[in-house]
Amino acid sequence: MDDHSRFAIALEACARNTRNITQTALIKVFRLYGLPDWITCDNGSPWGTQGRGYYTGLCVWLLRLGIGVSHSRPHHPQTQGKDERFHRTLQAEVLRYQQGANLAEWQLHFDQWRVVYNTERPHEALSMAVPASRYQPSRRRYPEQLPSIEYGPTDLVRKVRHFGHIKYQGREYHVGSAFYGLHVALRPTTNDGLFNVFFCNHKIGKLDLRDNKLS
Repeated sequence: MDDHSRFAIALEACARNTRNITQTALIKVFRLYGLPDWITCDNGSPWGTQGRGYYTGLCVWLLRLGIGVSHSRPHHPQTQGKDERFHRTLQAEVLRYQQGANLAEWQLHFDQWRVVYNTERPHEALSMAVPASRYQPSRRRYPEQLPSIEYGPTDLVRKVRHFGHIKYQGREYHVGSAFYGLHVALRPTTNDGLFNVFFCNHKIGKLDLRDNKLS
């Protein structure tokens, strides 16, 4: 759902919640509506993980596309209040009354309701306007091939090794197993011994040599 307009960009009936299924659905959305600047998501698979480093393979793919990713606070649904409200409306107006023998039938219900939700149903948060009246597709087109990863000449580039670690000054630091085989960049800050860690153009952590900690 678009954060500004409440426009429901996609509503997919899926057999399960896996990276491949989710990524395939997102590609269809991105081809149709363009790339967003940012996605706020929850901490469940395939969006997040409770393990060390919350970035997943799906998140890394989004970062490669130039899409920022943030995660809601664990066990704090208010972080995504608009999305939770959308789910309650979907439950009250569709799931409670409709029946479907298979995914295709549920998708038909979802498609019909999504048209009503976007073009007919007024929203108090929009001064009783409909989402379609406020929504504009992104001008950022979806690239069929992932852009290459490039860093500046002053960046300290490190390849992510097994178990999601990088090595710097003889020590290993964990950045996340989802980045395995890719390169990240360390950029010094104005504070001595403190580096920002970047993947592509996105800051993913801080490395503090004073306490040998990457957070």
